[in-house]
Amino acid sequence: MATRFDPAHTDLPIIEAIPQVRQYLTESNTLILSTPPGAGKSTIVPLALLDEPWLHGRKIIMLEPRRLAASSIAHRMASLLGEKAGETVGYRVRFENQTSARTRIEVVTEGILTRMLHQDNALEDVGIVIFDEFHERRLHTDLSMVLCRESQQVLRPDLRLLVMSATLDTRQLAALLGAPTVESQGRMYPVEVIYTDEPDPRQLPEACARIIIRACREKQGDILAFLPGEAEIRACEQLLRANPAGAAIHPLYGQLSLAEQHAAIQPNRNGQRKIVLATSIAETSLTITGIAVVIDCGYTRTLVFDPPSGLSRLKTSRISRDAADQRTGRAGRLGPGTCYRMWSAATEQRMAAYRTPEVLEADLTSLLLDAAQWGIQDIKQLNWLTNPPSTTAAQARDLLHGLGALEEGKITPLGKAIHALPCHPRIAQMLLEGKRLGMASLATDIAALLEERDPLGREAGTDINLRIEALRKHRVFGNQGKRFDNIEKIARSYRKLLHTQAENEAIDPYHAGLLLAHAYPERIAKARGNANGTYQLANGKRAVVPPEDDLAHEPWLVIALLDARDGLGKAFLTSVVNPNDLSPFVQETQRIIWDTQKGGIVATQDRRIGNIVLSSSPLPSLDEDVAIEVICEAIRREGAQLLPFNGAIAQWQNRVLSLRQWRTKEGWPDVTTATLLQHPEQWLIPYLRGIRKAEELKKLDLHNMLHHSLDYNQQRALDHLAPATLDVPSGSTIKLHYSPQGESPVLAVRLQEVFGLIDTPRVNDGQMPIVLHLLSPGFKPVQVTADLRSFWQTAYFEIRKELKRRYPKHAWPEDPLKAQAIRGISKKPWVPKDAAD
Repeated sequence: MATRFDPAHTDLPIIEAIPQVRQYLTESNTLILSTPPGAGKSTIVPLALLDEPWLHGRKIIMLEPRRLAASSIAHRMASLLGEKAGETVGYRVRFENQTSARTRIEVVTEGILTRMLHQDNALEDVGIVIFDEFHERRLHTDLSMVLCRESQQVLRPDLRLLVMSATLDTRQLAALLGAPTVESQGRMYPVEVIYTDEPDPRQLPEACARIIIRACREKQGDILAFLPGEAEIRACEQLLRANPAGAAIHPLYGQLSLAEQHAAIQPNRNGQRKIVLATSIAETSLTITGIAVVIDCGYTRTLVFDPPSGLSRLKTSRISRDAADQRTGRAGRLGPGTCYRMWSAATEQRMAAYRTPEVLEADLTSLLLDAAQWGIQDIKQLNWLTNPPSTTAAQARDLLHGLGALEEGKITPLGKAIHALPCHPRIAQMLLEGKRLGMASLATDIAALLEERDPLGREAGTDINLRIEALRKHRVFGNQGKRFDNIEKIARSYRKLLHTQAENEAIDPYHAGLLLAHAYPERIAKARGNANGTYQLANGKRAVVPPEDDLAHEPWLVIALLDARDGLGKAFLTSVVNPNDLSPFVQETQRIIWDTQKGGIVATQDRRIGNIVLSSSPLPSLDEDVAIEVICEAIRREGAQLLPFNGAIAQWQNRVLSLRQWRTKEGWPDVTTATLLQHPEQWLIPYLRGIRKAEELKKLDLHNMLHHSLDYNQQRALDHLAPATLDVPSGSTIKLHYSPQGESPVLAVRLQEVFGLIDTPRVNDGQMPIVLHLLSPGFKPVQVTADLRSFWQTAYFEIRKELKRRYPKHAWPEDPLKAQAIRGISKKPWVPKDAAD
């Protein structure tokens, strides 16, 4: 099929790179294309490749991160062919399909390409997949890239992959993909960058409005202002309308309908100057006609998954330098422009060079289900550009097992049904349960409400049933505001998938609660005693409903939305639920734990929903192996406070550890307290049978147990090489003090008890001299030496004078080597300061 488009007929900068792109894609199956903003790559490149011989009449699929960009680019390409979208060029976004049997270029959004791969792993009717704006590193973009590369390497070596971006670390990506790179210099017009005062992040709408008013005075052309989210956009819009500048104001963010979004990017019908207040949705791909001035607040808002809470939260953060360059480039697409950056040059130097890949911050539940559908049980097996965090992946895996979508890592029939629905697995599970329970229409209403921003706001309270009633009124009367239009559109799409009809009668709030429980089983919540509005969640956390809320006194709730704060989370969307309806979530379990407060093992037979205990009774008997396992875990968790460690045991440990240092090839074990506590199963298990209480653990003879954890030869060697005591000439047997670092052991002994001892005693088969701490009759240290012979010859005579003066009743011979050693009894033996207890 011959195209009716010739790239030479356009003056867009990208045409200079088209010959290279064609050549590389003829010679290899993967290519990276880097071009400046506004070069025209998104519209020109797919059209320029339509007649390539290697395409063999197959389709071109181009992945766009955003639905507005997908539809806009498809319409633009179609117009260049003199057609309407849906003919040669079409697009598919969630719940909207503008393609036909004639379509050869499909522009698709996230998730669509992944589903195409699941339906046909080899993508037999596709010749090339183009990843546009790859620098955004969206989660589904990364997953689609991984799956396409798998297909390319195993099934379709002729499948071409083209990665396109305006701001990208091409060297790193080229190394990861093993692909050549084509760089187009482009012809972006110069953009003057003006740094402004840096505002308080809490005052962004006010500061942005001031800069917009300033720009209206100083510059010509339409204005594009970047703000983090809808709240800031609406606040800024209100301020601008109170200070009219003769310009039309257009919000632009993802929650708007496609018609409203298109109105923001098209020229004003009345020829007015235009001010577009946008989120990061306007960073890439879109050409907003007439823009000559960009105002960048320097912040963006993203959805970040919080593993400790199991929730995703919106996070406002500083943008990266590549995003700042992308935004600045919007002002230079059609002519010279200006960008006001609402930060300092010094701040810019501290900004990250590139944005964080979404796979590092996002909820991975859908990704794991996609991988399982592909046949991958361990996502580490896939060749990721950036590896997903193991903690987040483990949490997603647990959720999918809890929903019944996975079993032993493999996708279940229920999981396949969940995967077939174009939504988060939680929502899909709820829709399927709604259909099974005869509540399909209610489930579709709830699903649509959960996926969109709260249409009533927090001032309406937490009850989701009020939102459902408002949606149904809007469906009948159309008087609930524009915000409900998009919600109803989504609900209608879900009704079509479930083959159900709309219902507009009054709802049973308990039914809504039951459906929410299937989506959020871990957020089933029971009121805590007399705590007003405080609830225990099934996942072990706690949440609070504002005391003035209508649902704050309900005994049971399901919380669909709450914040991710530690401790006491705040609930935002909830529903009452009848505990009698929760039987599918009730489990009969044995609870065997070590309760520190009760001082021992607690073993009960429980009926519970997660961490919510419905009833409990003592277990009549307890398996001994289970009890030992619980004790070992308690020891690992609570440490030395459970066991009777003392100074004698510390010295035994130090003796073994010294031999471990001195005789490295003999395999002496690591008997540090930390290691012993982490591995009690290696030495303590035989002595734990019958033990149930902390006081019984305190009675254990740890010294004997540890000594017998060594084999017989090691026990003998320990006593020989590192003896616990040493006999001195007086006849006394005195303890040696060892250190865990293998330093020379210390012998603290009265000077008179070693008369006649010529040389320093040694341990470790004579290889390690001991250090003598020589004491006075009153057990005060008078000399430290590791060379006893030298001491007798020199220092002894000076010390003798002092000792003779202080202890005149004691004998201080002139020749100590011929004197009889004197044995004494100590009431308070001296211990060196650096000796272990």
